[in-house]
Amino acid sequence: MNSSILTVQDVCRSLQGFGFVDYLVFSVMLLICIAIGIFFGLKDHNRRQKGRTARRNSEALDYLVGGRKLKTFPVAMSLVASWISGIALIGASTETYLYGIQFGYIFMGIILMALSMNFLFIPIFHGLQITSVYEYLHLRFDKRVRLLGSVLFTVATLLHLPIVIFVPALAFNQVSGINVHFITTVVCTVCIFYTGVGGIKAVIWTDVLQTFVMVGSIILISWKGTVDIGGLGVLIERNLASGRIEPPNLSLDPTERVTFWGIFIGGGVFWIAKNAVHQMMVQRYLSLPTFRDAQRALVVFTIGIICLLSMCFYNGLLIYATFHDCDPLTTKLAQAKDQLLPILMMKVFSDYPGLAGLFVSGIFSASLSSLSTGLNSLAAIVLEDFVKPFLKEELSERKTRYLMRGTVFFFGAIAVILVLVVEKLGTVLQLSMSLVPISLGPLLGVFLTGMLLPWVNAKSALAGTIMGLLVMIYIVVRAQISIASKEIVHSTKPVSVEGCTYKFDNVTKTMDYPVIFEKSIHHVSFLYYALIGSVVTSIAGLLSTLFLGRQEIEDLDPLLVAPFLRKFFFRKQINDKIGVVHRFEDADTTL
Repeated sequence: MNSSILTVQDVCRSLQGFGFVDYLVFSVMLLICIAIGIFFGLKDHNRRQKGRTARRNSEALDYLVGGRKLKTFPVAMSLVASWISGIALIGASTETYLYGIQFGYIFMGIILMALSMNFLFIPIFHGLQITSVYEYLHLRFDKRVRLLGSVLFTVATLLHLPIVIFVPALAFNQVSGINVHFITTVVCTVCIFYTGVGGIKAVIWTDVLQTFVMVGSIILISWKGTVDIGGLGVLIERNLASGRIEPPNLSLDPTERVTFWGIFIGGGVFWIAKNAVHQMMVQRYLSLPTFRDAQRALVVFTIGIICLLSMCFYNGLLIYATFHDCDPLTTKLAQAKDQLLPILMMKVFSDYPGLAGLFVSGIFSASLSSLSTGLNSLAAIVLEDFVKPFLKEELSERKTRYLMRGTVFFFGAIAVILVLVVEKLGTVLQLSMSLVPISLGPLLGVFLTGMLLPWVNAKSALAGTIMGLLVMIYIVVRAQISIASKEIVHSTKPVSVEGCTYKFDNVTKTMDYPVIFEKSIHHVSFLYYALIGSVVTSIAGLLSTLFLGRQEIEDLDPLLVAPFLRKFFFRKQINDKIGVVHRFEDADTTL
């Protein structure tokens, strides 16, 4: 190791170069978000005050789905911004630096998700014109299944949002030295405010702003970082030499951390669960006037997500190419794995005031969009699934307004508090794809049961969902215990400290991996968690019909079943019920 008078602490301080211009850029972004929230909050309030002829429930309809009159482009941008949270921006880069580009083949899973959304989920949800996606479970099964589905979504969201919040706070801490919990509280307060005041319109238009900031910061760091190391050829050469650029791993072993089949099948099912039966995503599709508009938004979302994720994985390769001979994790220049991208940013932008502020704004933008959408969706769930079904009389506009905004503030506070738990856990990308499927896997399973297995009744669906949930709790919790005890250890790609120009404490890496003589179900890759949860739920629900009875198919509304199955199960109803035909036509679906 080359030594000099510099220490790792000196280098850390030199990288914390967040100056006045950076703080100004960051503050302006937050102020614009606040202004957007106030603007749409006042606009909707004034419109309702002027026209008392407005329809009943206009408060909830405007706040949650924008009166179903939003435009395709901003909704598509909002979908991209909500999905590409700080978890993807930082987590995908960290994943590539540590493990190589195997996870980058996720675009195959994304295509699988888009196809399922286009031909199965969006046609059904748009045809039913529902606000809460879990209202489907009530229509298809009963109130109990709907309530369980809503609880599963709430749990999944509360597991996801703290991770979303923690990621940008890590980045801000790395570049400025400001305490993680302080900046988390400040920024989340801003997000809770504009979400609570402006509703879905504020969420979507702040997402549009945040998407441009996010994309701009990613493009800048990719371009400037590549120039600094000597060009694209150098990046490819260094990553090829380290084994980070490699062909797909076609192994059929489900216990390997990442394989092509795990990415395509397991990752694809995870993406379906995170998009097709997730209120925060479906709610945007339902805010569009027609099914065709939703299809166009889906196409833009799919293309945008593939392009953005590709840039995120590219930045992981760029991090290695930049620090190929002086690993920041070994030297403790990065105190956490997910601080690698912020360190690259400070190195690349150190001589350009304001660009660091733009980058951090981009990271926060990605996370704020996910947080705001999640909170708005929770407001929809509380109103539509936890309150309305249990009331004997309709809520007034004022009570509805207070309930929805109170929900945003309440769950926002809980998410901030839960950050204390998240910071003690592992890398954010694997963490997100490990914890969230506990509830999302069974949730996807019960939706697929309803859409594809029309003879499964409510009791069987409820039994199957509970079974899927219990299996997922066991697998995920047992796997996390095994990872903590080093029973499960994933090897990373090689790194070097031979070229370091500063002193650091010598670290001896021990590669003492335990030998596992017999693998169990909890050793399966985290990529398969959502798949396992959904399959167990559907199979258990189907088998339960042997004991709990069957659903009489002729009693079902054909709109509740997959469009491509309707002609097989409901030929008589389709021919007899003209009203059903008209409803299909209004939803732009085919029989």
